[in-house]
Amino acid sequence: MFRNQKWAELFLDILQSYRGRAYLLHEYVLMPEHFHVLITPSVTLERAVQFIKGGFSYRVKKELGSPMEIWQTGFSDHRIRDSQDYQIHVNYVFRNPVGRKLVEHAAEYPYCSAFPGSLKDEAPQWLKPLDNQLIGAAEAAPLRNAQLDGAAKAALLQNAQLNGVPEGAPLQDKDMLIKA
Repeated sequence: MFRNQKWAELFLDILQSYRGRAYLLHEYVLMPEHFHVLITPSVTLERAVQFIKGGFSYRVKKELGSPMEIWQTGFSDHRIRDSQDYQIHVNYVFRNPVGRKLVEHAAEYPYCSAFPGSLKDEAPQWLKPLDNQLIGAAEAAPLRNAQLDGAAKAALLQNAQLNGVPEGAPLQDKDMLIKA
């Protein structure tokens, strides 16, 4: 589907057109038959994906005159947990065109955010590594009557979120990797 340059460029136009309105766009790659994006939605995740997929489908039919059904139903998502997880997924996005032998380096692939001049948003500030990490306590060991500085509290909240603290805990974790 995206082997056609007009289709690929139209998709990138759609991706950029909702940037800042429906999501922050951190990284992306458009492969010949699918795409990956790292976004921070400002609307629901489902709505952000609907903007991308629906917007593209609409414009393909209107501007390129294609009557074909483009997308499969649904998408896969992964909630980014911390800066290490974020970097793993950035590397995954960049490895896609290289692994398929489309280019030797992701920066050579014009449909990837690694390509020079690509427009994208910075990594979310909450993903920046903490200066002080808690070291030495077993994960299940409770902290009793401990005085914690801000970085230690943030590390505990992040660890708690990874281990099932209910929704609404003060950790921001809405960045997503989407595959469609």
